[in-house]
Amino acid sequence: MIDWSHIKTLREEVGPEDFDDVVEIFIEEVTETIDRMRDEPQIGTLGEDLHALKGSALNLGFTQFAELCQIGETLAADSRSEEIDLPPIFACYNASKAAFLAGLKDGEAA
Repeated sequence: MIDWSHIKTLREEVGPEDFDDVVEIFIEEVTETIDRMRDEPQIGTLGEDLHALKGSALNLGFTQFAELCQIGETLAADSRSEEIDLPPIFACYNASKAAFLAGLKDGEAA
């Protein structure tokens, strides 16, 4: 679900203080996009939204969430946006975020 080795590398590259900022911005932006997709889904922009979410997820090591976003992005690119099942993507983000925050608290990325 979470690529802790990637997160450790990112933390080393940006430093602990900037890493905290990266995490905060990631959570804010992803949560905002997901809330918008949940509250006002737009079939025409699903592919773009999922692409953006996938990129953010990969940057912070949310591998399973990124994989689900990729599946949805591919469906959208194939003009099959109506087949995208968003609730499992949202649930995966919530589970990944919980695991990520718990792991940070427990020192997984130290």
